[in-house]
Amino acid sequence: MELRAGVTKQDIREKIWDYMESQNLADFPRPVHHRIPNFKGSYLACQNIKELETFARTWNIKVGPDKPLEGVRLLALQSHKTLLVPTPRLRTGLFNKIIPPPGATKDILRKCATSQGVRNYSVPVGLDSRVLVDLVVVGSVAVSEQGWRIGKGEGYADLEYAMMVSMGAVCEETPVVTVVHDCQVVDIPEALLEDHDLTVDYVLTPTRVIMTGCRRPKPKGITWCKISPEMLERIPVLRSLRHREQQAGKDVTLHGEQQHLWEAGSKHTAPPSAVQRPQDAPQPVEGSVPAACSSLHREGLPPNAAALPAATIHVSNLPAGARVSELKRALRERGATPLHLTWQGPRRPALLAFRDLAAAEQAITCLQGLRLGASTLQVELVRQLRDK
Repeated sequence: MELRAGVTKQDIREKIWDYMESQNLADFPRPVHHRIPNFKGSYLACQNIKELETFARTWNIKVGPDKPLEGVRLLALQSHKTLLVPTPRLRTGLFNKIIPPPGATKDILRKCATSQGVRNYSVPVGLDSRVLVDLVVVGSVAVSEQGWRIGKGEGYADLEYAMMVSMGAVCEETPVVTVVHDCQVVDIPEALLEDHDLTVDYVLTPTRVIMTGCRRPKPKGITWCKISPEMLERIPVLRSLRHREQQAGKDVTLHGEQQHLWEAGSKHTAPPSAVQRPQDAPQPVEGSVPAACSSLHREGLPPNAAALPAATIHVSNLPAGARVSELKRALRERGATPLHLTWQGPRRPALLAFRDLAAAEQAITCLQGLRLGASTLQVELVRQLRDK
């Protein structure tokens, strides 16, 4: 399946969904739009997991609740493995353990592997269970032979994995498998991927077993600046994990919270734009970048770089014609709004001041791969530039 240049994740999703419907490759439930698509031959594709040595060694396997993964859930139960299935939209916890009744027949095991069976034959697994997951199986809308994965756009598979990292249930070496139709294996530009996106190690189709050899790092935990207050409110287990990480001293600032801090600070320290420009030559204020930073050139740091706070980010490779309003909007969309921004004009670096080093490092994570126009911005801590 050919993809045009400049394609987005949503473009790829729509093309896959449309193709599967038009070619009658989709299976119940239909239409497959806005779903992890079930497809004709999904059970055959699931059988290929038996060819993986890692499946034979697996004791605890986490499998997504999607319909095309039903065959993997059944195989896990038939192989007497511990089957963990995420709760739909994480409404009542992270995942449930499926417990078939004693002496369950093959028909009962089939029921246990369905979405109804997950509801009827499961018990919740708490955050304190200390479960270790040996293998993760997720659904996908599209995947590449390199292991890049695109879901349906709601981010639940990525979040489930990040939450498992936070609770110590998985590590970087835990294999991740996806099951798709052959038409869902497409070329995906790596530039579309972000740090919170989950990659896969194996792709199973009705005709192929693909070992991706993917070396792109998997998510290291929850990227809180990507989590909205509304999502936090909907997912109780996420609130519990946030409390734990906050108690551990981690930055758990949510998407949009930096904006509130920025706006609050602007009322006391700057005009509504909250931006210093070279011609303004303002005096330094508490929590802002010193005015002498206006001497910053396109490459390098200002003469007084040693005086810059450690929690300052240097943003370079801004395109010609870039406007400060465009940068501010991009920062808001990524949930990385600083307490103060110093604008030097297009093609010159901007400086972003954050309240502490942890907030700055979290912002750098959120801003990886950020583009303005055709330019990918370069984002790093000022203190790292000092040491070069």
